[in-house]
Amino acid sequence: MSVRQGTAGNVIAALASFFIPGLGQLIQGRPGKALWHLVLAGAFWLVSFGMLGWVMHVWSAIEAARWES
Repeated sequence: MSVRQGTAGNVIAALASFFIPGLGQLIQGRPGKALWHLVLAGAFWLVSFGMLGWVMHVWSAIEAARWES
């Protein structure tokens, strides 16, 4: 069974990734991608002093929503 765009699983993953970048990817069973999003989000928050951290939250959510297995 494949997961397609717009399914409930992807919507849940996208919402999870919006609040904690990488969590949605982890829910989808992609631990490497999840770690990458989490680390990159932390770097964005630190380097921009909190000004651009939200960019990673949005990107992570979109990436989780658009993923197809």
